[in-house]
Amino acid sequence: MRLLTGILLMTCFLAPVLADDFDRLVTDFEAHELAHNPIRAGEQGDLDAAGRWPDHSPERLEEKLAREAEFLERLEAIEMDVLGESEGVTYAMMDYLLRSRLALAEFEPRRMSFTNDSGFFSQPFNLARRTRPSSLDEAEAWLRRLEALPDFLTTQKAWLERAVDTGFVQPGLVAERAVEQVEALVDQDLDEHPLLAPLHALPRGVDAEERERLESAMRETIENEIVPAYRELLGYFRNEYLAEPRETVGISAVPGGRDYYRALVRHHTTLDTTPEEIHARGQAEVERIRAEMEAVIEQTGFEGSFEDFLNYLRTDSRFYADSERELLMHAAWIAKRADDEMPRFFRNLPRLPYGVRPVPESLAPNYTTGRYWAGNLEAGVAGGYLVNTYRLDQRPLYELPALTVHEAVPGHHHQIALAQELEEVPDFRRNTNVTAFGEGWALYTEYLAIEMGIYETPYEDFGRLTYEMWRACRLVVDTGLHYFDWSREQAEACLLENSALSTHNVRTEVERYISWPGQALAYKTGELLIRELRSKAEDALGEDFDLRGFHDHILAQGAMPLSALEARMTAWIKDQGAAEGD
Repeated sequence: MRLLTGILLMTCFLAPVLADDFDRLVTDFEAHELAHNPIRAGEQGDLDAAGRWPDHSPERLEEKLAREAEFLERLEAIEMDVLGESEGVTYAMMDYLLRSRLALAEFEPRRMSFTNDSGFFSQPFNLARRTRPSSLDEAEAWLRRLEALPDFLTTQKAWLERAVDTGFVQPGLVAERAVEQVEALVDQDLDEHPLLAPLHALPRGVDAEERERLESAMRETIENEIVPAYRELLGYFRNEYLAEPRETVGISAVPGGRDYYRALVRHHTTLDTTPEEIHARGQAEVERIRAEMEAVIEQTGFEGSFEDFLNYLRTDSRFYADSERELLMHAAWIAKRADDEMPRFFRNLPRLPYGVRPVPESLAPNYTTGRYWAGNLEAGVAGGYLVNTYRLDQRPLYELPALTVHEAVPGHHHQIALAQELEEVPDFRRNTNVTAFGEGWALYTEYLAIEMGIYETPYEDFGRLTYEMWRACRLVVDTGLHYFDWSREQAEACLLENSALSTHNVRTEVERYISWPGQALAYKTGELLIRELRSKAEDALGEDFDLRGFHDHILAQGAMPLSALEARMTAWIKDQGAAEGD
């Protein structure tokens, strides 16, 4: 009895000590994150950080990784049993982030710092759009950041040079898209330059002479420092990076590429899985969804083959907007209908609103159909559902309902805005995106939109299935391109033959998968788990199943690896069953 009492006393004594160790680790990790992310630190009010760009020099990155290896050692020494629910999620997030970073660092991913539609060169322009200085000091910080931009580009260019020297480069077709983007960024009217946008957000009460001084300094920096730096970068892409363009499209063709891809599969899915398993899962999903599509075609009364129906959807003018404004109005109307339904499916709703915006012209030609840009309530920036209005004949209206719920609500905006409002959790938990969680949730909401009544015609339902097929094909296409040596034509065929996606969309999407290995695997992986968890909850709880409670609990702790989500929701199902039993 004395021995048992001693053990219990020791356990009670050790638990707070270990919990304190964890708190100190989280505090240290948070400081580390902000020290290496001046963008986030600046948004939180650090004026010194607000004048800097991330330091991606090899020396700084090596220092960062060494520190993260220490953090992982400290984390592994923590006993999970002493942690509460929220701390358990923090543990899981840190474990995932640290292991992924250390595993991927071996391959020096900074060598590939751009994709077909964006990269380090577009980051300053995207940041300018969401920077809203409220004082002269904050505007001065933006000026310092502009002055530091040429050095930031020089560091990135050094990584490109290392990529060329080691053969770890993007395919030529992706680099050509980068050239197009940089050309568009260079060719900007100085009087309306996007990098001046933060200045226009200054309050009207700011002294006019000070405003004029800042504008003059910013214009001079842009004209004399930044534009020449971008022209130099453009010349490097044209004359050096593309001197001997890589003709292959899969990452497995570069040195160490197959091992790198296996690491990317684990990183993006958050699971210990393989390219072979993902490929097989994708093939099964393609077969299932194709059967559902055939059933919807029957509902329309269309007479002809599956291929004929796809051609009908791609070519009939009734399915397309006549103007950019019309397309945006359709998107906005669907978004408001979704807003109207939200309280039926969620108890917890975020405070931050969102807007419907066109994709910026400089990005639109190679940009995806739509995307969500996170807002910031403290900075006065709403979330943004971006709709690509480039080439209206490639933007079918029947796909717009699925796109809208995915990017706006109940998809990305709802999930991300709620995460930003989390209280008493580490800052990195509010702002870290786990692709399999966030994209899995957004894809699940396309399915949820059936119950919300968002799809009003069989054509819109076919559009939903087209989007689901799109994500299923991603599993097949991404692994095909990067692991099974598929050609670009094979990848495009999977999407063209099994979905109503436009030919332009298929081209840009396949280029995206080529340029961003592994990311496309996250969507279906996360969505399938969430749908599986819902089925388990419905089966276990029957009439007592609370859909709003299920949704709120998934999102209540923010993003997390899928293994942590499964454990968390399994415990919730058990607790709900026990509560009903009482």
